[in-house]
Amino acid sequence: MRKITIGGVKRRTGRVLQRVGSSLATPPPALVNDDFPASFQKWAENRSNRLKAMYPGEWKKQFIAEPPTSRVAVVVHVFYVDLVPQIVESLSALPVPFDLIVTNSSGEPVEIDRAALPLADRVQVFDIANHGRDILPLISVVNAGLLDPYQLVFKVHTKKSVWREAHTELSGSGDEWRESFFADLAGSVANVSRILDEFASDPSLGILTSAGNVVGPEFWGGDRDIVGALLQRIQLDRDEDSLRFAAGSIYWVRAFLLQGLRSLELTAADFEEEAGQVDGTTAHAVERILGIVAREAGYDVRDVTSLADGDAAAAVAGGWERFAPTFDARPRARVIPFYLPQFHTFPENDEWWEKGFTEWSNVAAGTPLYPGHIQPFLPSELGFYDLRTPGVRDAQYELATSMGIEGFMYYYYWFAGKKLMQMPVEELAAGSGDQPFCIMWANENWTRRWDGSEQNILIAQDYDRVSAKQFIHDVLDLITDARYIRIDGKPVIAVYRITQIPDHVEVVEYWRQVAVEAGLPGLTLLTVDVGTSMQGVEGELAEHGLDAYLEFAPHNMFWGSLPRENRGLDERFQGNLLSYGAMADHAERRLNSEPPAHRYPGVMVNFDNTARRQWQPDMWFGSNPYRFRRWLNTTVSSVMERDRDERVVFINAWNEWAEGAVLEPSQRFGRTYLLAVRDVLIR
Repeated sequence: MRKITIGGVKRRTGRVLQRVGSSLATPPPALVNDDFPASFQKWAENRSNRLKAMYPGEWKKQFIAEPPTSRVAVVVHVFYVDLVPQIVESLSALPVPFDLIVTNSSGEPVEIDRAALPLADRVQVFDIANHGRDILPLISVVNAGLLDPYQLVFKVHTKKSVWREAHTELSGSGDEWRESFFADLAGSVANVSRILDEFASDPSLGILTSAGNVVGPEFWGGDRDIVGALLQRIQLDRDEDSLRFAAGSIYWVRAFLLQGLRSLELTAADFEEEAGQVDGTTAHAVERILGIVAREAGYDVRDVTSLADGDAAAAVAGGWERFAPTFDARPRARVIPFYLPQFHTFPENDEWWEKGFTEWSNVAAGTPLYPGHIQPFLPSELGFYDLRTPGVRDAQYELATSMGIEGFMYYYYWFAGKKLMQMPVEELAAGSGDQPFCIMWANENWTRRWDGSEQNILIAQDYDRVSAKQFIHDVLDLITDARYIRIDGKPVIAVYRITQIPDHVEVVEYWRQVAVEAGLPGLTLLTVDVGTSMQGVEGELAEHGLDAYLEFAPHNMFWGSLPRENRGLDERFQGNLLSYGAMADHAERRLNSEPPAHRYPGVMVNFDNTARRQWQPDMWFGSNPYRFRRWLNTTVSSVMERDRDERVVFINAWNEWAEGAVLEPSQRFGRTYLLAVRDVLIR
């Protein structure tokens, strides 16, 4: 969306950004000597923008085109083939259908006794080199998207841990340790049902392992530096004291926590050659990182001693059925991302810029401003689409709705009766597909600096020439469409900056009258909460003829500036460097203490308009799929006391590629942000 630039507002109004105290003030790993395969410096220097597979290419021949029906996956890594029968026997305790994914680095054929696993739907065995222990094979499965369809994963490997005999401080032999995992995490149908009941009833449970195997900071070992380097890839700090992870690498886990590891961009080159190491490798670091990102996503890491028992267990018994393929899971809330339609050519852009200009022209031009800065930020599976091409919006909707998203709020551009970029939404309305939509009138000037200001104007709002009352007549065919998104039966219309409209109270009263005359029960009129610095609504909403605020992060959210020292920032950078984590934390505290009355809350994926502003961008630092998931979950939870129709949450955005606010699959993150949305909505 062409919106008022945050930095521009700061410079015009003198608004002071609050400085955020952060360990990010210390030199990031990119600027120190980190001499190990997964070093941040090597990753930042060697990564490319080429779309490539981060898993063994020969696996593609085994991929199954039809989506699975199971909601549970079991991932088994095999190095010791003699232990496979024991694992297969333990899996017979699963009470729901599941898919079995086996990675095999033994060098020997692995045969799975299907007769012993009557509830196993799909069984696939993928051969892989003996590299990176059980962790690189797991990462390869994640990178291949093989875990994307699932809600819950049981992660197992053929564990012998003969090294344990030499560590007298650890109780039990390697065999005894392995047996404890299988007894606690499988064992019997009743035991697994109890575990699944807990996952179904407790949304805060993220990882569950066997008794005594959740460990903390005393087990950092030699992995601190590697963990710090890997976390820097997703702009996350290492906290020395809060480490809590599942030792032994056998556990039940929310699938998203594994799916999100795709964002680390790990490949075989990040892992050490096998030399019998018992510590200080990328594999050991990832084991710890899984606990760290679980906490970041808002999940707990526990062992089986925390499971409910007695009356508490009886109260949640039967919850395991939620993981059966037949369970009808409805989204917890109505999530609606904003949708930018500027991915097709039209005459005005050809005139103002150059022939053929679309948003992709901006996106492709971005240049990195610091080590690890992902510019240009590029799409993956949907490609550089043209919205004039049949099937593009169908693919977008299919992907969005599969993640629990209801539909899109299209930015709508109307200038005194002249419409721009209306083709996508008008073609959608003219089509027969079941694709819910609504609109936000983005009533600001278009400028050459993409900032909505009064300078360098390409086309301006002109309320004197054509009254804003006319707007309702021009969109009447859209809002009367049966697929148009409604709240309480009334079509939703949002206006970006309602106070910019002269006599806006009279205008919206007229809009409501026209809607009723057209046979509608009325309108649900929203305005963006832009705050007083952008002349937002003041006083009671009803006095302005409005029903509710629409939150459009980063507008009127907490803006905390980050220290710039020791970041390797390009000397030409003159923009704002802001903390995504501080904004998310502040928003969560507000939502937890003050339920959002008369407003529909919102979150943002990220915001970084380097592609548009290059040396003077507004960049939020610290977004990653795990932190986004936690913010979204808190936001959805804040509306759960409302009637289902009123549980509306907005996301910035579906496809704001030049602003970095993107749910669509990207080369950098794959589907991980979308999978975070599904993890929050579908339980």
